[in-house]
Amino acid sequence: MVGVGSLGRRRFVAVAEWRGGLVAREAKALVPSAAVWVSSQSSKISHDAALLDLAVRAPDPYFGIRGSWIVRRLAPDCTRIELVTLATERDELKLLRAMGWETANMHLGTACETITRDLKRRPARWLARGATDMITVLARDWRDWRRKYS
Repeated sequence: MVGVGSLGRRRFVAVAEWRGGLVAREAKALVPSAAVWVSSQSSKISHDAALLDLAVRAPDPYFGIRGSWIVRRLAPDCTRIELVTLATERDELKLLRAMGWETANMHLGTACETITRDLKRRPARWLARGATDMITVLARDWRDWRRKYS
């Protein structure tokens, strides 16, 4: 056991030799979606496995859900993207669009009419306006925190 990983979840890592090379795998405790928390549900069930089965893309053979664990490979070319490591001339909007595209892709197979109806009722640019409002609130909270604790 290597301690806690992201969000304080229990995390185990295994390193082994396979066919003359090293392989590494990580297992992290599976937690329910934030949607459960937002809706005040008490469910401890994660729907990640169902979403993975329905995603409209080639499956990752090294990623899977085993019981209450997420198992995935660890590799130098399989890491999160740190924006500070990108070139000076970059397009964060393009990166965020790609990330949003993949998030939406995970939900394509759910055929959830409720979501579709909700999105059709929303005004144009609702998400961009909501994100801008959120930035304003977060910046104000951060300034308040700095005044209090600096």
